[in-house]
Amino acid sequence: MKKALLAVVTAAAVGAAALVPSGPAVRAATQTATGSAPRGFGSALSSVQQTTWQTNASVNTLAVAGNLVFAGGLFTRVRPPGKARGVGDVARKYFAVFDRTTGVPTRFAPQVNGQVWSVATSPDGRRVVIGGDFTVVDGVPRSRVAMFDVASGKLVAGWDPVVNYRVAALKISSDTVYLGGSFGSVDKVARSRVAAVSLNSGALQAWSPNANDDVHAIELSTDGKRAFVGGGFTRIGGRDVHALAMVNAATGAALPMPAAAAIPPKSEECDSRVKDLEVQGNKVFASNAGTNSVGCYDGVLAADATTGKLLWQSKCRGATEAIKAIGNWLYKGSHAHDCSADGAFPDKTGMHHFLVYSAITGKLGPWFPNATAGGTTLVGPLAFASGGNDLWAGGDFTKVNGVPQEGLTRFTNTPGGAAPARPAAPKVASARVNKVTIAVPTVLDRDNLTLTYLVYRGSTRIASWSRTSNSWTKPTVTSITDSGLTSGRKVSYHVEVSDGRNVQKSPSVAVRVR
Repeated sequence: MKKALLAVVTAAAVGAAALVPSGPAVRAATQTATGSAPRGFGSALSSVQQTTWQTNASVNTLAVAGNLVFAGGLFTRVRPPGKARGVGDVARKYFAVFDRTTGVPTRFAPQVNGQVWSVATSPDGRRVVIGGDFTVVDGVPRSRVAMFDVASGKLVAGWDPVVNYRVAALKISSDTVYLGGSFGSVDKVARSRVAAVSLNSGALQAWSPNANDDVHAIELSTDGKRAFVGGGFTRIGGRDVHALAMVNAATGAALPMPAAAAIPPKSEECDSRVKDLEVQGNKVFASNAGTNSVGCYDGVLAADATTGKLLWQSKCRGATEAIKAIGNWLYKGSHAHDCSADGAFPDKTGMHHFLVYSAITGKLGPWFPNATAGGTTLVGPLAFASGGNDLWAGGDFTKVNGVPQEGLTRFTNTPGGAAPARPAAPKVASARVNKVTIAVPTVLDRDNLTLTYLVYRGSTRIASWSRTSNSWTKPTVTSITDSGLTSGRKVSYHVEVSDGRNVQKSPSVAVRVR
């Protein structure tokens, strides 16, 4: 029988103070309109990665509670930033906990004997649950799911549901832990790929939507009445529905989800699966990864979390594994290579592993850090988590913004952002008497679309304007005329480009006035 109250068993001795390090108060990431801002970036986050430790293999899942970040995956060791594998590394097999302020691993280091594919924290931040392929945690039998006390880092005794196969998705409410994955039973009772157990005791609940294929993601509506389920199924909760479903959180019965019709039906040519879900207010976002053929749906959609009605949809190609909403922005991790259907970059322009959308309109926004892709998935980012003013990203990448960084990185709203590219010297000519024409092409900025351009004659500013530019379009050239100059005089010009905080100055170029 499950114990009615939670208890803990002895794990590695860990002091609570070491597990919950002190740090600055969390401030939510504020919003800016598209374009430059006093912080130096246009969305909620800078595209400049912050220092954090790395892993030696993929990070598959992330969660945040207070000043702790929980990471699960295929890795077996972690190491300091900037270090090669084997240099300064320490053992953290399949599960690691990091200080959210510094990116340094804590002493919270459970011993897990199998890969971790999912992690979730309770709403009050007191409990963290992991799911995966493991069968033993800290020397104690735990069949694919385990719970820890966050303050002490100890395994919770008496909370021991027995799941017969991989747990790949977790969501915790105030009293329930929802499980999703590839399993067929919990505590020897039939549960096809979705189940629910008590947060307090671990006892199996009656909830059983019964999906006919793997479940990759579970989320809850803000009122806790509806559960959103994503995966590769074609039937769940008693209804035929593919990949994305809304079910009653109490009964498991499927509810209407018209937005699911935006995902193409499963076929031999295309199997598009929901890989991640995110709920914000009365919106639910779903991200897909298509298999079996080039062009299978890999996009992101937004739906009304009550009616299930489609609000917007992006059809970028390149599997989308992770999404996270911060303010009015939806960040995504993928290997997007063709967003021409959205009026953005076409194919053969390279991989864009980090992107952001307006959560309101679905339009691509001003945030373009990048990463490599490695491992077996060749995607790059595979998991996101946020504490409100940051974005932790895990995956199979080995570089971020061209700098070696394996498996784990983070972005914050620390002012500064990426500076605009340095502009070239303007093209100047004096073809008419007493006049000089100055031509200035646009430049790019990794976390702004709109930049301010200022033209100087010597130290005198003679013109300024704003222009929007993208890496996938030809630079726009703006020409201005400087009039009323003295014939025969030699004058010099330069351009300064600003994102609201960072300024880049071009070389000066001289011309003699006609």
